[in-house]
Amino acid sequence: MANKGKIRLVYRKIIDAAAENIWEKYVFDATYAEFLMQSQLYNAETQYHTFSELRNNVPKAEKLHFLVSASVTPYLQQLNGKMPDVLNNLGKLFVPFGSYKFEIVESDIRDKSKHRIAIELFSKPMTWIDTIGNQLLVSVQQPDGDNAETLTELFAMQPYLSIHSIKLQHQGVNTDNVLAG
Repeated sequence: MANKGKIRLVYRKIIDAAAENIWEKYVFDATYAEFLMQSQLYNAETQYHTFSELRNNVPKAEKLHFLVSASVTPYLQQLNGKMPDVLNNLGKLFVPFGSYKFEIVESDIRDKSKHRIAIELFSKPMTWIDTIGNQLLVSVQQPDGDNAETLTELFAMQPYLSIHSIKLQHQGVNTDNVLAG
């Protein structure tokens, strides 16, 4: 079984008023409070009520994605560098993430229940070893030497999880040094 290449995954975590776990509720509350505060920069007279209205009428309001994202940082640190919800076949979190992108999907200054955000978490590179049905066999660690065992993780693809990027390994050909003929 040969390695197919290095991959990075992306997981889109959507959080709204229906959030049930405590971590999601805290993120929901923190981002809504930050949205209310930061949106005042672009909506001093409160003539716009939804994020969509504000963004359509005040193009600079697009910066709210970035401004509100600061409220998420302490909660992401609580994840200890592991993507939430993405479990291996043993039911354990295992995907290390290195970066994220925050998005306000929608919000309303009059109605907290309309607040909806998305956090895209990007994994650190991992070795893609094989695909077995709808499951990927990967290694998140580099082997210590030529004879070292490679620790693996087997997991099923799921909604909102995708392969973000891939760097294929080509067998027997060094594609960096191929001369055009």
